[in-house]
Amino acid sequence: MKSTSNFIAFQQNISGIPLPEKFTFPFYYEPHELSVIAAKELQHYLETQTDFEHNFGLDTEQDGLVIGKMFGVLVVQNSEGELGYLWAFSGKLADRNHHTLFVPTVFDMLEENSFFKQEEVILNDYNKKIEKLENEALYLNSIQLLEETKSQAEKEIQEQKEKIKIGKKRRAEIRKNNPEADVEQLNKESQEEGILLKKMTLYWNHQLKAATQSVESFSIKINQLKEERKQKSAQLQQQLFAKYAFLNRYRELKSLGEIFDGNPPAGAGECAAPKLLHYAFQNELKPIAMAEFWWGQSPKSEVRKHGQFYPACTGKCEPILTHMLKDIPLEDNPFQMNPAEGKMLEVVYEDAYLAVFNKPAEFLSVPGKQITDSVYTRVKNLYPNATGPLIVHRLDMSTSGLILIAKSSEVHKNLQSQFIKRKVKKRYVALLDGLPKENSGTLDLPLRVDLDNRPNQIVCYEHGKPAQTLWEVIERRENQTLIHFYPITGRTHQLRVHAAHHLGLNTPIVGDDLYGTKANRLHLHAESITFSHPISKETLTITVAADF
Repeated sequence: MKSTSNFIAFQQNISGIPLPEKFTFPFYYEPHELSVIAAKELQHYLETQTDFEHNFGLDTEQDGLVIGKMFGVLVVQNSEGELGYLWAFSGKLADRNHHTLFVPTVFDMLEENSFFKQEEVILNDYNKKIEKLENEALYLNSIQLLEETKSQAEKEIQEQKEKIKIGKKRRAEIRKNNPEADVEQLNKESQEEGILLKKMTLYWNHQLKAATQSVESFSIKINQLKEERKQKSAQLQQQLFAKYAFLNRYRELKSLGEIFDGNPPAGAGECAAPKLLHYAFQNELKPIAMAEFWWGQSPKSEVRKHGQFYPACTGKCEPILTHMLKDIPLEDNPFQMNPAEGKMLEVVYEDAYLAVFNKPAEFLSVPGKQITDSVYTRVKNLYPNATGPLIVHRLDMSTSGLILIAKSSEVHKNLQSQFIKRKVKKRYVALLDGLPKENSGTLDLPLRVDLDNRPNQIVCYEHGKPAQTLWEVIERRENQTLIHFYPITGRTHQLRVHAAHHLGLNTPIVGDDLYGTKANRLHLHAESITFSHPISKETLTITVAADF
């Protein structure tokens, strides 16, 4: 493939494909046909190219650290009305910011004569000076002497305290058993032991002070260099934030510092989408459609499937793209649309104290930031005299199935206690997009929110909350598996991540638009719940079949 610039002409005949009326909504989309074609041509290039070496983890014989990568394509129209596309990658590729055919980074801090490189020399000089002082023999010896002095002081003072304790006990025995004992002599012994302890304490305090001063003479210099380095680093960071400035259709520049109010997250601006749009506006190319896909092995924590399309991240990209896409007509934002409109809540069980509803898929359990229609608001209208929070537990918006409602605060408290003590038993049915290797098992993957891409969850053994799920295969179909999940804990997106993650079943649920591939719905349904009735104490099991 040859091109004199980063504008690449379609290899495939696209003359019969209509242009989209609006630009891609980057945070939730079905890729336009033109974007799919552009992505396939990029993927073909990645499979056949010899321009660089990067271990995506697809070739078991390839050496080096495995790093999967997000790639992006932007379909554009030039001033002559010709359609083409741009390519970009997130972060660095093969340890470089620039590669032929890919748009450049917005600001290349690795450029040979850039201010970053010049400042980096100064910071490295600070590092060398600090390292030299920290490894100087006199400094290391003074640290060792201080530690030895502390240890010896503590040992001898403690020994003297033990002697005083033993002597005190001995003299008490003498006074008790010998009325004619020389009390004056005994008191003198006690005073002398106390005086010796004071002298020893003064001596060791003097020794410790001298040893500490020796260490501090070096520490002051080291800390001063570290503070200077910190200030230099902060100044360099602010310079970088100012240089990372992004264009929009009006060629208005806005820096990372301005966009994130001086505190952008690490890696902001290095994703594919901002690079693509910046280059397009810089070169007077009109954005038509965009898509991003993952290439390579999944990261350890996230769920990323090779070759699959993904939306732009919310934490890093949303603030930047909000500026860059100013006044560009976008496809409808699904997060502002009510997914529950026209859907009904079916009552499966009800008495004077509680109710169980069958929640449809794509129906909020509680009001969201932009959409208020939910199980809670519907039930609140249905039971205007009910007290308490009503909702005992939640289901993900995309998950259908049984949800338990308490009609009074007392009943709510009782049912919540059953959940907390894990006395409530729930069973979910799911259709998996693939065939897991085993037929049953336990999944134990701790989860936490992806701070850069809410509401997605990631597996995190350091900060994640415990999440356990029992599972068993019900039926194997042609490349699909019907499965039962029995969640032990109830973390956000627990079943979805446990199914899709490569350390879990490595088989996403059919229709999972976050961790798998979008379909008509998420094929996950809470089909059974067992609990103790708060009033009658009867064990109730409510079941409703899935509609898939």
